[in-house]
Formats: sequence, C-alpha cells, structure tokens
Amino acid sequence: MTVATDIDPIRAFLHCPTPQAWIDWALANPQILLVDHANCEKKAASTAINLMYRYVGHHRLLTRLSRLAREELRHFEQVIALMKARDIEYPQLTAARYAGELRQLVRNHEPARLVDTLLVGAIIEARSCERFAALVPVLDEELATFYRSLLKSESRHFTDYLKLAGEVGSAQEVAARLPLLLARERELIESPDTEFRFHSGVPTRQRGS
Repeated sequence: MTVATDIDPIRAFLHCPTPQAWIDWALANPQILLVDHANCEKKAASTAINLMYRYVGHHRLLTRLSRLAREELRHFEQVIALMKARDIEYPQLTAARYAGELRQLVRNHEPARLVDTLLVGAIIEARSCERFAALVPVLDEELATFYRSLLKSESRHFTDYLKLAGEVGSAQEVAARLPLLLARERELIESPDTEFRFHSGVPTRQRGS
C-alpha cells in the first residue's frame, strides 16, 4: 500500500497541506523534529488516558482509547530509541501553540465538551499522519521507513476519534463543528511561528529557515 493511498482520506479531510516552508524548516532542525515528535506521542497517550479517567461510562470509548494509548506509548519508545541511536539528547521544549489553540474552541458543557475534544483529537492525528507522509520522501532511509510505518496505526487513531465523536454526539453535530475546527487548524498550520515544532506553522520571515 502506498503512502498516497494510506492518507488520501486524511488529505481530503484537512483543509490544507503542510506548507513546503515547514518541510524545509524540519530538514534544518532534525533533532528538534525527533524530540518534539517524542513529546507529541507522550501527549497523545496522556490525552487518551485522561479521557478514560473522565468518561468511565462509555465502554466503547474506554476500549478504543486504551488501545490508542498503548500504541502511542509504543511509538514514543520507538522515537526515543532512534534518538539514543543518533546520540540526540532529550531536552525540555516549550509546547507548540497548535493543540492549545484548537482546544480553546472546545465547548465547556457536556456532552458537547467530549464531542469537541474527540474532534480535536481526530484533527491532530490527521495532521500528524499528513506530516509523516510529507516527510517520508525527504528524510534519510531509516527515518523515512519509520514514519511510513506509523501511518497505518496513526490513521486508525484519526478514524477512531472521528467515529467516537459521532457516537457520543451525532452526525449532524459533527458536521456542524468540524468546519469551525478545521478552519482554525488551517490558520495555525499556515501562519508564522517563531519556534520549530512538529505541529508548528511556517517560520517567520526573520528566521529565514
């Protein structure tokens, strides 16, 4: 199965592709790429576990998020193994504004809060997959093989979050909320950022790389 076939539904779902400027920025910051990717995997596992604690009455949600958390932690282990093999230290990094800005749009009453949180999760997973695929053709063989291997499970996470949102809410509610969330996501992806992160926007002109 080709990368293009794997992520065609994701590319159709998102409102924009990753800009070339971000890809160039990633190639100029290979160590930060892996460090922040490791952070993203930890955060994804943490998000799933937090939802499992908060919403114990949703059996299907608990089952799917348990599997998702295990897979995200396995991916974290794989990233830090690559970092160790490449003698890359694991410093503390500030978080990108991406996820936090998306979560500002989450409604604060239930079950709308859960629906929106699941939709934001779907969008983040979708963007991660799209970025993996964008990086595969330009990375070294080892990293390209690794990122290609992540596409199947990460694309399933996107699907799981989207399906769960429809089960908790309704197809009509999902259809109404997604355009707002995806429009904001596009703004974050295409607007300037001062620091490179896995989900950052494009570099500011002053940075030049």
